[in-house]
Amino acid sequence: MNENAVEGRNVVIEAFRSGKTVDKLYIQEGLKDYAISTILREAKKHGTYVNFVSKDRLDGMSETGKHQGVIAIVAAYEYASVEDILEKARQNGEPPFIFILDGIEDPHNLGAIIRTANLCGAHGVIIPKHRAVGLTAAVARASAGAINYTPVAKVTNINKTMKELKDAGMWFVCADMGGEKMYNIDLTGSIGLIIGNEGDGVSEGVKKSCDFIASIPMKGDIDSLNASVACGVLAYEIVRQRIAKGARLKMKSRGYPLP
Repeated sequence: MNENAVEGRNVVIEAFRSGKTVDKLYIQEGLKDYAISTILREAKKHGTYVNFVSKDRLDGMSETGKHQGVIAIVAAYEYASVEDILEKARQNGEPPFIFILDGIEDPHNLGAIIRTANLCGAHGVIIPKHRAVGLTAAVARASAGAINYTPVAKVTNINKTMKELKDAGMWFVCADMGGEKMYNIDLTGSIGLIIGNEGDGVSEGVKKSCDFIASIPMKGDIDSLNASVACGVLAYEIVRQRIAKGARLKMKSRGYPLP
């Protein structure tokens, strides 16, 4: 059972009305009374994804045995907005560097990615509302505390968000085995790093919205890295290139000849 779950009709209604972020809502199929209608209205108002499931499924999820046909998964931490992430970049006087996750489902992967984002100087992480893990207690533990310092925004449509960020001057690179070697791509400037789902990778629609497709050199007998590891490798290539560009600009400003 998810440790961020709340069970029962009144408890779920109050979770919505108290301002808690409900990541997912599970409702027993066929229920249509007043309380269920109220919960569905609150879910629609807050943009919460609703799963209609069997009573057996809810019984298996429930710890109390008193779910009354409703279980909600509540976020352990508050979400930021995309604008919060951009504002952090402005405050630091840096071009935006953002991780965008296209369907990461494993809480340990999400936590590890948030930890990497913090350590490599990324300004925030964007995740989708649907078909992805949210900010659970397991994610917070895996982040080793980074979740307290790294803003995470949740959006309804990744492609729409990418378009808005492109209009603001950002470029996007995604990880894919069929792409150009990451060392051959200019990854400096305002950039968004796209990491796909653990099994399916980056979705086709999101991939088409990317400006670059980068691959990580593979020398072993298997053909892929864990999503959070791949994210770390690409993120630090972006860091390396940013540092190198900064060093070249400093040398140029001081009149040193450049190679």
